[in-house]
Amino acid sequence: MELRSVRQSRARHLALLLLLACACAGGTAPASGAGGRWELLHRSIGVSAMHMQLLHNDRVIIFDRTDFGRSNLSLPGGRCRVNPRERVLPAGDCTAHSAEYDVAANAARPLFVFTDTWCSSGTVAPDGTLVQTGGWNDGYRNARTMPVCGGADESCDWSEKQDALAANRWYATNQILPDGRAFIIGGRRQFSYEFYPKADPSDTSVVQMPFLVQTRDPEENNLYPFVHLNIDGNLFIFAKNRAILLDYKRNKVVRTYPVLADGDPRNYPSSGSSVLLPLKPNPTEAEVLVCGGAPSSSYNSTKGGTRIFVPALTTCGRIKITDASPAWVIETMPSPRVMGDMILLPNGAEVAIINGAADGTAGWEAASTPNYAPVIYRPDHSPGDRFEEQAATGVPRLYHSSVVLLRDGRLLVGGSNPHIYYNFSDVRFPTELSLEAFSPEYLDPSNDVLRPRILNPSPTGAAASVTYGAKLALKFSVPASARRRRRGGAGAGGLGQVSVTMVAPSFTTHSFAMNQRLLFLEVARTAAVRGLAGTYYVSATMPATAVLAPPGYYMVFVVNGHVPSEGIWVHVQ
Repeated sequence: MELRSVRQSRARHLALLLLLACACAGGTAPASGAGGRWELLHRSIGVSAMHMQLLHNDRVIIFDRTDFGRSNLSLPGGRCRVNPRERVLPAGDCTAHSAEYDVAANAARPLFVFTDTWCSSGTVAPDGTLVQTGGWNDGYRNARTMPVCGGADESCDWSEKQDALAANRWYATNQILPDGRAFIIGGRRQFSYEFYPKADPSDTSVVQMPFLVQTRDPEENNLYPFVHLNIDGNLFIFAKNRAILLDYKRNKVVRTYPVLADGDPRNYPSSGSSVLLPLKPNPTEAEVLVCGGAPSSSYNSTKGGTRIFVPALTTCGRIKITDASPAWVIETMPSPRVMGDMILLPNGAEVAIINGAADGTAGWEAASTPNYAPVIYRPDHSPGDRFEEQAATGVPRLYHSSVVLLRDGRLLVGGSNPHIYYNFSDVRFPTELSLEAFSPEYLDPSNDVLRPRILNPSPTGAAASVTYGAKLALKFSVPASARRRRRGGAGAGGLGQVSVTMVAPSFTTHSFAMNQRLLFLEVARTAAVRGLAGTYYVSATMPATAVLAPPGYYMVFVVNGHVPSEGIWVHVQ
């Protein structure tokens, strides 16, 4: 884009940016929006949440990178990391660059990671182990595993395997496959993909992918490609401004999708975000949503003496990837957003768009106007009635922020390190070590009487184990319907339309929630439990195949109307 075009683009959105800047000057948040509420969980956990993954013990693994300098979280027992290849503190670093956050206890403990995890990727294996791959420097080709720790086991920590990958994977994307392996694609100057774990550990081959060469531009803008497992078993891969459908078993492109909108980039560093929209029972259609990003040349415009921060994109593109002649449908968000995260909410009716900026791009000091207010997108509403702005946070969440869905329905939000190294002063947006929780409107106290409570299987017990196509019996209660019955009312009272959803927890980093997936389960008629007012049984049928739901741990929710229960963990295999 020519400089003149950049300035024209900036002018078109200047009024909106001025409103955001006035509302948010000095790091204070604008007035609360329509719904949701924020809670500060920790002012500092000592580590910036560049990457986050929820495991089925309700603990979130958080990490940044090892070459930031010292963090604010000490390693226990005087332990220090001494790595001759470390670029900042080769003589020794006695601080942690990873932490395990216990949701129930609202407490974090330090973890020990040795090689550099900067801008890496991850997947949860079918047995629940976090498999984390790539990074920078000495971490380029490494694979690290983090098991599910039990109780107060302080010895549970990262393990690392050197040179486990065939290519350097820095800014790559992982997607779990139906066979439980991770598909790992891209990275800086890597126009290929590979699989992990490998059938033969000595296998150093990669599969070349011309699509990644074709979508690269002078700013790159095709890093961290968006990858979704389609219902036919092929992979939808979006890079820069367009997508393909890849049969990874044959290394064959089976479909090429149109360019999105005006062709502006949506991947890192012009970071938009993407989700595969919730899948219906026995789905025959699948839709992908891509929102936000930055106009071409936005990244380069933030460099040098001019330092122009181009307004981010306001558009979303939605496409039925299973259609015979797929086409993008364009929608407009309430405000521009780059570096936003998109998270599927457990009621299956809403998508949260959260974090990020209204201008600039990803990168060091490359954005100037935080976008403090999340937006809820309701895919089943009519066009023009799908977006709703929510209550705003007071914390800028810019480059290197992240978010994950918790089992209680809240969103855990952390990170923001828009500088090289940890920097807590003398900058406009200091490094953020805090954790917040955003509670969507369905968690408002006014909905408590409508909120289902799963009684069996117990939410606090071991994960229920189910097989593909099997029935899962759920016993739950709804307070409002119990009150109505006690008062002599007829019918179910507070019981609305009941649905059951299952959600794969995501590995979130750099504006993309990898492996995120939400499915509606087929349910039989909800039946009241005789003699127990407000208590019901519902039988849900699990997905038929691993193509629909790759093996592993999922959160299962009972939804009353639009209000979800707290989830339970279910192991699908």
